[in-house]
Amino acid sequence: MYSSLPKSVEVRLSNANGRGIWAKGPIKAGMASFALPPYASALSTRNLTTHCSSCFASSSPDGMRRCTKCRSAYYCDSTCQTNDWGIHKYECTSLQKWFQAAPSSDVPPPSDAVRCLGRILWRIQKNGVDSVQSKELANMHRQLMKRTLHLAHSLVQYLGFTSPADMAEFGFLSAADLVDLISRFVTNTFTITDPALTPLGAAVSPVVALINHSCDPNAVVVFPRTAEDLKRQEPLMQVVAIRDIFPDEEVILYTHLNLRQQTLEETYNFTCACRLCTSINDVDPREAMNCPKNCGGLCPLPSDDASVIRCVKCKSVVKSVEAILDAARVGQEGLDKASSLQDSNPAKSIQLTTNLIPILASAGLPPSSHPLLGLSRLHQTLLTSSFPDPLTQDHLDETIRTVTKNVAGLSSILREGHPVLAIAITELGKLLAVDEPSPEEAHNVEKAGSSRMGAGLSAYPPSGLPRLKLAYDYLLRARKMLLVAFGVVNEGGQVGREVREMVVALEKEIGVFKQGVRNVLEDTPQQKS
Repeated sequence: MYSSLPKSVEVRLSNANGRGIWAKGPIKAGMASFALPPYASALSTRNLTTHCSSCFASSSPDGMRRCTKCRSAYYCDSTCQTNDWGIHKYECTSLQKWFQAAPSSDVPPPSDAVRCLGRILWRIQKNGVDSVQSKELANMHRQLMKRTLHLAHSLVQYLGFTSPADMAEFGFLSAADLVDLISRFVTNTFTITDPALTPLGAAVSPVVALINHSCDPNAVVVFPRTAEDLKRQEPLMQVVAIRDIFPDEEVILYTHLNLRQQTLEETYNFTCACRLCTSINDVDPREAMNCPKNCGGLCPLPSDDASVIRCVKCKSVVKSVEAILDAARVGQEGLDKASSLQDSNPAKSIQLTTNLIPILASAGLPPSSHPLLGLSRLHQTLLTSSFPDPLTQDHLDETIRTVTKNVAGLSSILREGHPVLAIAITELGKLLAVDEPSPEEAHNVEKAGSSRMGAGLSAYPPSGLPRLKLAYDYLLRARKMLLVAFGVVNEGGQVGREVREMVVALEKEIGVFKQGVRNVLEDTPQQKS
């Protein structure tokens, strides 16, 4: 099994992590240890009409080929449609039956998880239950989760199973066998993203699933989108080293940013032993608060079990434990509610994040602490997706301030080469480079900023040339990080190539701006003293 693994890595067993992937030789930061297409993948429902169901490239419905039978799958062209037909011909039939059985015409297709599971089963049927690929699937780690039974019910409905005999051709002798496969799928699912890390759908790869996880990884799975001549292999999962990996060192991927130690143990039966989770002397910045004496140190975030909380730097005792606990609890409830409403009621969602972020900040939580970081990142998403037309200075500057806080929080918990941090810094640089909406409004902001600075206060974000210079500095930093996060060979992926062009354009713009200022000064008569 696992013949697709390159010679630079191998499967080993360890007492600490069990089965995993280990480097046989050195892997430099920014190098892909291996790249391969997923075993099966499916677009999320919201992306079905805007992305190709074969290569996952984005396009408009007017420029894509639509499957005339199921009317759910879109493709870039006839090549992509032909590449996907080997599996889609089964999927197409199931989708048609799904819609025919629907009580109304506005019923959406099954979820990406259900459709991805369907594609897995059809591949098992096509390759054979005794094939190497099927054995790799059966060899994935599994953990029974709450959503497993719900997925099983939806999958049976989608595939039209009416008796255990219908499952026999897929190698299942009973419903328990089907639930077992779904458990392995749920435990090992990867989210396919676009080059800017926006989720597109679900994927599974038994080979990549061999890699163990940590909050402090040395590698990441990315979908950078390679050159156009390789497009037909997309979506391509690339495992890229974000720091140098040494011979006989285990390759480790990251966990989700919002998963805490207890959640990992309860959900995945996984105890993280990274530096963030096991450090005794330092405070985990994801579960911390600022020192009440403002010494610059951090305190562990209070919990129901902790009796006394002290700053690790000055040893000051946190007195308002109950208030902080209440703020964190309200923040978590608000994050859950705002997340559930972000699509159906974005105005209410942005109202929640706007009100809750100051409360958690006033309670002493730093930008890296949960749930403040989660609220801030959601707030950023809501702000960027609701830019008014025309764009106002206040909305743009509020978005920039939010992204700046997120960059500060992410910088405390992620390595410089991590794609999440690289994309966040890219977004900050891009926003700072946006033309200020109104010259008059920008002049008033700059004038107000000068007054504040004269009073000993700082104005952020700046305006004019300082704003452009700041954008240039952030984009330079982003470019360096993107080359690591999405691969040097890939030129930092699609985003890395875009940032390179932006840096060149900003260099020219800053030069023109400086020359314009010099011309104004030269043309202005000198006042006599």
